Amino acid sequence: MSSPLPDIAPRPSAAELVIDPALFDPAAIAADTRAINASIVKALGAVPDRWVFPMAMLRKLRLDGKGPFPLAPESPFAQVIEIEGPHGPVPLRVLTPPAPAKGVYLHIHGGGWCLGSARENDGLNHRFVERTGFAVVSVDYRLAPEVPYPAAPDDCEAAALWLLREGPARFGTDRFVIGGESAGANLAVATLLRLRDRHGLTPFRGANLTAGCYDLGLTPSARQWGEEPLVLNTRDINVFVGHYLRQGGDLAIPDISPLHADLTDMPPALFTIGTRDALLDDTLFMAPRWLAAGNAAQLGVYPGGCHVFIAFPGTLTDQALARSYAFVEAC
Repeated sequence: MSSPLPDIAPRPSAAELVIDPALFDPAAIAADTRAINASIVKALGAVPDRWVFPMAMLRKLRLDGKGPFPLAPESPFAQVIEIEGPHGPVPLRVLTPPAPAKGVYLHIHGGGWCLGSARENDGLNHRFVERTGFAVVSVDYRLAPEVPYPAAPDDCEAAALWLLREGPARFGTDRFVIGGESAGANLAVATLLRLRDRHGLTPFRGANLTAGCYDLGLTPSARQWGEEPLVLNTRDINVFVGHYLRQGGDLAIPDISPLHADLTDMPPALFTIGTRDALLDDTLFMAPRWLAAGNAAQLGVYPGGCHVFIAFPGTLTDQALARSYAFVEAC
């Protein structure tokens, strides 16, 4: 007669995903987070229908500091270089620390594949350099609707390949991490998939993914969000997707919607999301898929955080950024 199996408790793992239901309780939202969200809704609610204006005009207003939110000062660490891409030159905004770089962070900005720029992320990226000692290479990829899919992931793929070729000599390190926010997180995962599938490369030691849009067919939280202008609403997402895929594209292919990808051989990832983000489900669906594919994954869920809340001041931002810095430094 065989002996009974021993009662072995599962060992905790750094890759374990634990979600406390209390994080989603409205009572968990801090007073300063509530105030920030209210100010965002007020500011965006006072803006006329922005989608009646050309994207080029909206981009110029933002770069001129006339958008709905302040433009951060230009980083003294920053310089712009150009590399060759499949559609022509690709500008890269390079922020180099004063001391030798401990690593390089390939950053891909958000903006729904239509708005945003590396320059507009100088505030976050300068802080990243100061806190981690990493250099930052931020990609100014081509934007829709003028240049729709697949130009953006093509440019990001070219930037990643440039970093792999030139990075060790230029920065004195081959310790590379990739990441981005919103559409930038989508493009970061698409870039990892392209490197693996097209080039047989898995060179990045980590992926820092904030508020990503991983299913352009829209997850339930995106579909059900409605009209509230807390940075991003359902209409905004549909407008962005429509412009990005102006020339067509299958919503279910991994290059467009990475949630549908085979995610094996991906680097360790930190997924960051606020509970008041229309793209909440994208992260809640993607993080366990990442883990189930055999990769290390961490999930940071922040009560009341709006879409890409790290772009706004507050205790929530300080907490999330501190965790992201620790994650990158451990890669």
